[in-house]
Amino acid sequence: MAAERFRVLITGSSDGLGRLAAQRLVALGHRVVLHARNAQRARDAQAAVPEAEGVLVGDLSRLEAVQQLAEAANASGPFDAVIHNAGVYRAPGDEILNVNTLAPYLLTCLIRKPRRLIYLSSGLHRGARPDLKKLAAGSIGYAESKFYVVLLAKAVARRWPDVYANAVDPGWVPTKMGGPEAPDSLEEGVATQVWLAVSDDPRAKVSGRYFYHMREVPCHPLADEVALQEAFLETCAQCTGVRFPSNPA
Repeated sequence: MAAERFRVLITGSSDGLGRLAAQRLVALGHRVVLHARNAQRARDAQAAVPEAEGVLVGDLSRLEAVQQLAEAANASGPFDAVIHNAGVYRAPGDEILNVNTLAPYLLTCLIRKPRRLIYLSSGLHRGARPDLKKLAAGSIGYAESKFYVVLLAKAVARRWPDVYANAVDPGWVPTKMGGPEAPDSLEEGVATQVWLAVSDDPRAKVSGRYFYHMREVPCHPLADEVALQEAFLETCAQCTGVRFPSNPA
């Protein structure tokens, strides 16, 4: 890992992989800002990672709250990396859309540009059938939401060449979302996003890639289609009222 001390924001870090990533980064000597959905979960997050700088609160299912979260993040000072970890699985389609897809889009647009962006996807994204009309209508499925996260990472990597932007499949791990029977390792599930956020390893200082357990692996082939990336960004802009910045400083 890098000797430099990074400042990292992790969304959805009150439990699960987000909390584990925060604990790992703090143990490595980095500065971590947590995020939780509400005040109670913020207290839980701070108690679990007492060395963290603090906790930002914002319900990612509400787009106005996402914008307020971005404002609070900017007010707290610049970040070297942002890990877009938050996600929901068994939830209504509009909540899946907001939390899993539109919130990462909005936060990417509105938070002062870091050096590294990491987006948590899922191997299930390969089974997605992307339909931007469905996205614009306000409801999508889980696989589609995780496909759009990969699409966003690819678009950011292309639009912002001075940022390392990548997507990660953490595997099917035994978190609250994954369930106790999940076969993958929690340690391996959290290692890749931590590595991409702070490592000086040349393999981590890349952009527009899709990783599983610290290895680049193939993703859904449509994620590399530039026209689809651009159409996705335009649809997100219409849904949120916020256009993707060209390449802010």
